[in-house]
Amino acid sequence: MIASRPATLAWFARHEIALVWRDWLSMMTAGKRRREPLVAVALLVFAGLAHLLAYAVVAPAVRAGIAPDKATLALVTGSAFLSWTLMLSQAMESVTRAFYARADLDLILSSPASARRLFAIRIGAIALSTTALATLLAGPFVNALAVFDGPRWLAAYGVLAAMGAVSAALAVALCVGLFRTLGPKRTRLAAQIAAAVVGAGFVIGIQAAAILYTGSFSRLSFLRSDAFVALMPEAASLLWGPARAAMGDLGALAAVLGAGLALLLAAILVFSGRFGEHVVAASGVAFDAGRTQRRRAGFRQASTRRALRRKEWMLLGRDPWLVSQTLMQILYLLPPALLLWRYYGEETGMLLILVPVLVMAAGQLAGGLAWLAVSGEDAPDLVASAPIAARAVIRAKVEAVLVAIAVIVAPLLIALALAAPRLAAVAALGIAVSASSATLVQIWFRAQAKRSSFRRRQISSRMATLSEAFSSILWAGTAGLAAAGTWFAAFTALAALLVLAATWLIRPRKGD
Repeated sequence: MIASRPATLAWFARHEIALVWRDWLSMMTAGKRRREPLVAVALLVFAGLAHLLAYAVVAPAVRAGIAPDKATLALVTGSAFLSWTLMLSQAMESVTRAFYARADLDLILSSPASARRLFAIRIGAIALSTTALATLLAGPFVNALAVFDGPRWLAAYGVLAAMGAVSAALAVALCVGLFRTLGPKRTRLAAQIAAAVVGAGFVIGIQAAAILYTGSFSRLSFLRSDAFVALMPEAASLLWGPARAAMGDLGALAAVLGAGLALLLAAILVFSGRFGEHVVAASGVAFDAGRTQRRRAGFRQASTRRALRRKEWMLLGRDPWLVSQTLMQILYLLPPALLLWRYYGEETGMLLILVPVLVMAAGQLAGGLAWLAVSGEDAPDLVASAPIAARAVIRAKVEAVLVAIAVIVAPLLIALALAAPRLAAVAALGIAVSASSATLVQIWFRAQAKRSSFRRRQISSRMATLSEAFSSILWAGTAGLAAAGTWFAAFTALAALLVLAATWLIRPRKGD
């Protein structure tokens, strides 16, 4: 292999790729090289299942024939725009973490290398990581369409690359704009709120329109509706350029890809030169935020259990990444609330949909809060040396998370109980089980930050994330089937218990 000259763009790119690969491999294997074959097998199984699911979804459309008419272009464009908003949200969070969470600034600015070149590479890396995640999720569907409807659909990968480039460019511009407008102290919170609103806003809007106009919770049903298609421009409009590019129009693909890369290059040229100044200011804010604020407070005598819970709530409340971990999940509770308002006092058939949605949302939200409670411990050694049983500390974390979940979902459960008491009881039980399971998964995979891995504190274990997701999905399915009154709920409950048992068996142990 030909080595790159030090301090060049190629050298920086190679270094960043090595860091990303090392971090990803460490997260997937928990730092154990012997687990690499197991991870490879798990990824192959996941890819196979994802492609089977994709085939089941696209098969009806392929059999009916996919023509580049107005309805198809509207569906492809709407779905792509939904994905792009999520990509923009992820890119904004990545830029925010680049400002506030990277701890290698001293090495960069004190070295003889050009900081502008490194920050240019990091902006490009944000675009690549955003595109990679979107490709992981959309790739099975693109491959299924390419196999069963023609290789023209492979052009969708180029559209994904353009979407990632545009997302990174706009994310950098928005975050720098917030930084210069609000200052470094307020930008971290404002950027997290903006990322959550961008990621969830359009999805919530489409779901709200589907509930109000089609009586369905499905986004695709609204995008396919005659009313939505009628509002769209004719098939010859330039608005459909990205959709035509995804469907194999090479001219449209060249235009879309060229525009995306040009926008990313412009963002790199404009913002990479002063990126270091913003990171310096942000790192000063992060340091100041950790200083203890003096305030007069009287001593309150309380039980050990109550004091531990209060301490956990205090840690959660002051965690700088609380908003990015919870706000989007909370916003996703707005469509269920709208559905409850729309069908309140009417037949309970539509309200049945609320049960699995609430259970799924509670599980995901509990997992995020539990991960913050575990990874946000500032002094794990001090806690371990305290005259308190380790079981009491863990119980306090679980109780703190479950109480927070109860406060968030209580208004919806109370309203549902007034309309359909049995559904509310099933939902409450499912929420309790799903939230408890997600919390336990994060606690089983707890690994207090070593100094060598502190830069990755914001990233949960991938095995914990997958286990938590499968657990939440299965408990949501169990609650939905139980609310429908079918005994098939027992099978999904058994599957959820098997997932938890497997997670407990592969959990990291003290000797690892």
